[in-house]
Amino acid sequence: MGKVLGIIAEYNPFHNGHLYHLQNSIKTSGANYTVAVISGNFTQRGSTSLIDKWSKAQMALKNGIDLVIELPLLYSISSAENFAEGAIKILNSLNIVDYISFGTETNDIAILNNIANVLYKEPKDYKNLLSHELSKGISYPKARENALLMYLGDIRKYGNILSSPNNILGIEYLKALKKVRSNIMPITMKRIEVGYNELSYKNNIASATAIRDIVKNNALDLLQNLVPQSTYNILMENIKVGHIVPDLSTFEKQIIYNLRKMSIQEIANLADVSEGLEHAIKNTANSCNSIVEFLNTIKSKRYTRN
Repeated sequence: MGKVLGIIAEYNPFHNGHLYHLQNSIKTSGANYTVAVISGNFTQRGSTSLIDKWSKAQMALKNGIDLVIELPLLYSISSAENFAEGAIKILNSLNIVDYISFGTETNDIAILNNIANVLYKEPKDYKNLLSHELSKGISYPKARENALLMYLGDIRKYGNILSSPNNILGIEYLKALKKVRSNIMPITMKRIEVGYNELSYKNNIASATAIRDIVKNNALDLLQNLVPQSTYNILMENIKVGHIVPDLSTFEKQIIYNLRKMSIQEIANLADVSEGLEHAIKNTANSCNSIVEFLNTIKSKRYTRN
């Protein structure tokens, strides 16, 4: 049936950078077909999708993806590790995918693979370093980064790698491939022009964050040069009928109301709530009136805003 390329993405929304990544990934892999696993109405770290999942799927199909599969909510709003593992499991279970391509800040997949090997095998010395860093009361992501740098012993080589969001996600994809013993071949595409969360744009390339900001601020005259025509048309249709969710604050009243209504035990039963975090959530929900205030109040060294 020919070669099949797998893509894992948010496409929130699909923009020119995504199109560049897709077209160059097809060229590099020589793939005949493409499968994309994308998040649905809620995206990584629990934010909302700008448009509904059906519109996102339509954007992907109109720009060259042959099959779109939704990443279940359990994985889509989770950590980079769970996000990656859930998506890789889906692609691997299809038994037709030959390649997976993901965007990174580096194009040196060997460096990413070195780090993925440590995280997959978890050597004793690394685990001891991680335990030591966690004992300082810092967040798990920071403790892991510190432990990896000490274990690998080359801050100059690995320091910038571990501070870049796409690199971190790429490492998780590689680790997940090892974990499920997949034969899918990974390839990387270096991000061009702008960074992951940059609000500026260069030439006709902008991050999804910047595009969502443009829509939120109604600067729609900028959109047409930053997204494919099909994406622009779908976005404008959604905007016209008021079918846009700029961010999680749209639902902040409902979220805070539900947290105030819940008991401490009910909050404690939520995923990833541990170490007494339920008390901080409950107390903060009772005193805050916005999501931004709530998150900024509850964050700590141990629990980052993300």
